Amino acid sequence: MIPFDLLSPQTGHALKADTQHSLRDVVTNARWPVVDGIPYLRTGRDALVASTLALLDAGLHDRAIIGLLVDQDDWWTGPPADPLDLHHLVRDRDEASLRDAVRLLGWGRVGDYFLHRWTDPTFLAGLTLLEAHWNDPVCVFEFACGIGHYLREMQLRGVKVAGADVVFAKLWVARHWVVGEKAQLVCFDAGSPHWPIPGAPVDLVVCNDAFYFLDDKPAVLECLRQNAGDDGWLVLSHIHNSERPGFSAGRAVSAEEIEELFPDALVYDDDELTRALVEKRAPAPQRPADLRHVEAFSVVAGAGMRPAPRAILDGLTWPSEGTALRLNPLYEPDPAGGYAVSWPSERYEAEYASRVTYPLHSEGPETLDWVGGEQSPHEDRVRRREFVDLPERW
Repeated sequence: MIPFDLLSPQTGHALKADTQHSLRDVVTNARWPVVDGIPYLRTGRDALVASTLALLDAGLHDRAIIGLLVDQDDWWTGPPADPLDLHHLVRDRDEASLRDAVRLLGWGRVGDYFLHRWTDPTFLAGLTLLEAHWNDPVCVFEFACGIGHYLREMQLRGVKVAGADVVFAKLWVARHWVVGEKAQLVCFDAGSPHWPIPGAPVDLVVCNDAFYFLDDKPAVLECLRQNAGDDGWLVLSHIHNSERPGFSAGRAVSAEEIEELFPDALVYDDDELTRALVEKRAPAPQRPADLRHVEAFSVVAGAGMRPAPRAILDGLTWPSEGTALRLNPLYEPDPAGGYAVSWPSERYEAEYASRVTYPLHSEGPETLDWVGGEQSPHEDRVRRREFVDLPERW
């Protein structure tokens, strides 16, 4: 676990352990809850912080979790989760699957994306960007980490990982279904008066498919650069282009803004990264001015970045030898034989169908013992995510 020295998001004062389930501001004595090892540091949630602390102090741990699981970000437009569903999820969390968790949390179409993110082309673009510039970092921090898809991939390769997100429920799912106990997870809002993790001891900072949501992008980017320090580097993938209509909410940016925000960066077309993975070659960066047509930008920046991308062959995009792989869960039995892709929603199909790497039909089997290596008879099928490494309780 990465030992973050946390600060109060309200005052900037140091936070120290108060009880097993709380932190205390060393100056004001204001307390913040810690649930399942996840500090909850959202500002503007005074009543929720107070009620959560009261429940934890009373020994009502599960009720405190349920209260935090209801909390959402400002972009959420769906209905609130059913309290009875949340009760069942918290009660049965050690036996429930990730699919159960997503359903009971009431995440709807967002849940579709989370469940199938391991095979979607934007996730693969982010992995490709990391692999192209990988320099064996020891500690990685991912801002807006969601349920920990990228954290898991890096953790599987021996990297110490930490993640932050504004939605506690996502971090809680990451803890129980995706990354386990060794990842440091923190819940806070980028718009807080004070960044709670300044000077974090990490050498790679990652932000995937989230930077476009931020209001004050320059201020957040400066905080992320401080987290990376003088020797670290930054990877930000799938930043929506304001000149192209897209499927997501948020505040997209233009090519000019990318150039202004990241003067030291290598900039990529997100789709170019996914193609480079499939074609087993190095991705080609371009000038932001030449990328006005793309759906999304991806950038790598910072003092510790590699100067040139490498070919995408056997790094983060590749499952470890001996991994038990499963048939991409988007496939369902086809009456005509084999398996055919069944899209989870019309929206998912509209966004990804034309860009996915896997074929629309597969002969199976449902599981595959992966021996690894480019000479494997299944190498191409694994690279294209016809088969995938999923969490044990997916």
